[in-house]
Amino acid sequence: MCGITGFWNPRRTNQRDLRFALNPMLDVLDHRGPDERGSRFFCEQGVALGHTRLSIIGLDCGHQPIETDDGNYAATVNGELYGYKTIRTQLACEEFACNGKSDSAITLPLYLKHGLSFVEKLRGEFAIVLYDQTEQRLILIRDRFGIKPLYYHVGDSGLVWGSEVKSILQHPDVTPQLCPKAAAHQMMQVMVPGSTAFENVHAIKPGHMLIAKLRGDRLEIQTKRWWDMEFPESHETGVDPTEYVQGVKERLIDAVATRLEADVPVGCYLSGGIDSCSILGLATHLQQSPIKAFTIAFDSDEYDESNIARRMAERTGAEQELLRLTEKELYGPAFERATWHAERTFYNTLAVAKWHMSRRVRACNYKAVITGEGSDELFGGYAFFKRDWLGRDQGDKILAGAILAEEDQSHPAWQDVCGFTPSWIQPWMMVLDRVRPLLSSSIQDLLANYDPVAEVAAAIDPDMVRGRNRLDVSQYTWSKTMLEGQILTWGGDRMDMANSMEARPAFLDHHVAEYATTIPPDVRIRDGIEKWVLREAMVNVLPRELYERKKFAFMAPPAHTDPVKRAAVQEMIDHWLTKDRVNAVGVFNQEKLAKFLSDAWNETDPSMARRNDIIINHTLQIHMLHGQYVEGLPLPAVD
Repeated sequence: MCGITGFWNPRRTNQRDLRFALNPMLDVLDHRGPDERGSRFFCEQGVALGHTRLSIIGLDCGHQPIETDDGNYAATVNGELYGYKTIRTQLACEEFACNGKSDSAITLPLYLKHGLSFVEKLRGEFAIVLYDQTEQRLILIRDRFGIKPLYYHVGDSGLVWGSEVKSILQHPDVTPQLCPKAAAHQMMQVMVPGSTAFENVHAIKPGHMLIAKLRGDRLEIQTKRWWDMEFPESHETGVDPTEYVQGVKERLIDAVATRLEADVPVGCYLSGGIDSCSILGLATHLQQSPIKAFTIAFDSDEYDESNIARRMAERTGAEQELLRLTEKELYGPAFERATWHAERTFYNTLAVAKWHMSRRVRACNYKAVITGEGSDELFGGYAFFKRDWLGRDQGDKILAGAILAEEDQSHPAWQDVCGFTPSWIQPWMMVLDRVRPLLSSSIQDLLANYDPVAEVAAAIDPDMVRGRNRLDVSQYTWSKTMLEGQILTWGGDRMDMANSMEARPAFLDHHVAEYATTIPPDVRIRDGIEKWVLREAMVNVLPRELYERKKFAFMAPPAHTDPVKRAAVQEMIDHWLTKDRVNAVGVFNQEKLAKFLSDAWNETDPSMARRNDIIINHTLQIHMLHGQYVEGLPLPAVD
């Protein structure tokens, strides 16, 4: 697990200039790879490859960038490539020997053997940048689900890339500037796939690659999709679910076993949910020594799952590390630092909690954990999936205003592409409606000709959803938007790697995922029970109370639930949302925003109060991002 960055400017060919530009880009990624740093320059072409390393596999033999003996090919890799020992042996038998014994070392031999299709041979979570000097071609690749991040900027001076946007913004030819359209998207929580919070900085989409080729003195750039989460056009009905239960069990055991391989200890994140408890249960049986389990506890019974997590740890004999968090940890300096790492806004302080947890993991001398992300996406675990499949459930009131819309919403763009408006986007449409009156006149003018909800719908490939089952459509559209843009960024990689810690989401193993798409909807959600097939597969691993428990949304307690938290948020408001700062940033009408903020804490309707919390969080962070990245304000220290 590492940080990768670099650029290709055909007109910048002096090695001193190349190094001068690359070093600050590496400096700002030091948290992703504190163990080692490397660079490779192709001076005549103006190519610079940089790498910061977090050593997990091949501790003494994993230097990057990786090169071939003739120096014509080089690559940087961020992530884990599983099954590399078998692949390495096969390559050696076919005279495609690897330089080194780390997992990343298989990248170049596979490319030399298979060309661009080599990426289909890879298993794991990864972002790769590969330069082919013989073809004068650069390839940027992102894994199937976007577990590992990779961003890029294209300008008159060429192509710049990085594991995090902050490295791109360090390049001398890139000016940090927030994107006004992205500000509107952040306020409604849903980013357009491939976009970021910053002007002219883009994300490589999951399962995509960017190919840059030198034509004369300019770069010709194209992108192509190499993998997608493809559901069948029809499912069998009335099938015996036993086969699917066994199929999930076998593939998940293999995925967890694969992710336990490392040259450092591997722990597990443990909440009170089925997903992480399943991972811990399997890891316990697969590992000879006790597993270290890391759990977050909140100071609100309504949002805390730590009691169930504790019982699971006791059941498996795991060594549990429990981290209790209050308003002191969730707001103030830690909130600001989490925002800097996230590079976008987040609606709930779960991101801050994850930042604290990764710091605790590293303090315990662990560099890697297996996590449960992706299970809900594959097996229909979220309440909005269930609503799209079965209709409304009156027991979802705690989620109203944040996860579910309390009133049905519809949008013509979504009706056109999907045949219905997925339930997952409906609450964010209501947030946008609530925000619109607070925006500045310039943003209002922008939105007069720009529909954020329609733009997200336009990013969905209609061929992948039309004619599909409603549950398949709901899962697919969420996975192409919120899984990558939310769960795997500010809820995953960015908060984990902030403290040099690698997360391995076993459910997002593509062998598990590709099998899951074949499971009929009435086996995923059966008799009203979400993730039924997973529950049955794990019935002998999970405690009975967890096996029978309804899905619980893992969130931090919103600020409106506690006067102490409200006071902590108000302190941030007083600092970041002053009249002068709001006017300078220009996203909001200062007077209307001030009235909204003064009225927000008096809201008595629970759904509206949760929505107000979301808006306040996003508003604070837009101003923090401007301060941190545009103004260059220093980050505060965290105790």
